[in-house]
Amino acid sequence: MNEFDAIDLRLLDALQTDASLSNQDLAAQVAVSPATCLRRVKRLVEAGVVERRVALLSPDKLGTGLSAILEITLDRQGAEHLDAFETRAVEEAAVQQCWRVSPGPDFVLIVQVADMPAYQAFTQRLLTQDANVRNIKAFFGVKRAKFETRIALPSP
Repeated sequence: MNEFDAIDLRLLDALQTDASLSNQDLAAQVAVSPATCLRRVKRLVEAGVVERRVALLSPDKLGTGLSAILEITLDRQGAEHLDAFETRAVEEAAVQQCWRVSPGPDFVLIVQVADMPAYQAFTQRLLTQDANVRNIKAFFGVKRAKFETRIALPSP
């Protein structure tokens, strides 16, 4: 599905703002009938355009206020080694995002933990027990100036 009309784009925009809207409220906001709204949203979900609907939680209010951005370089970069590290990283609850990148490091991880002791425990679990990790460069968030999950949509 690559063709989106104005209604699809309005639905996607509204869902990006508040995915908790009822079908009735979403239909009213987009100016379509509830049946049309339901059918179109279902089609967008089935096509994989809407990957999932979630609630965004406040890390600070939940006691997980330490954010880290990690650059990971592996010692061996064969496909099986990259796949093995990626599998371990995505299974780790503290890892919010895992990106294979090029050039530069092999991976960039976005990690959310409670504090420095929790970060140290995370690194022991994921990074130092794996002899294939050659280098870790960590950046710790001191202020989140922007956090957005929105994707810029094309004009209809």
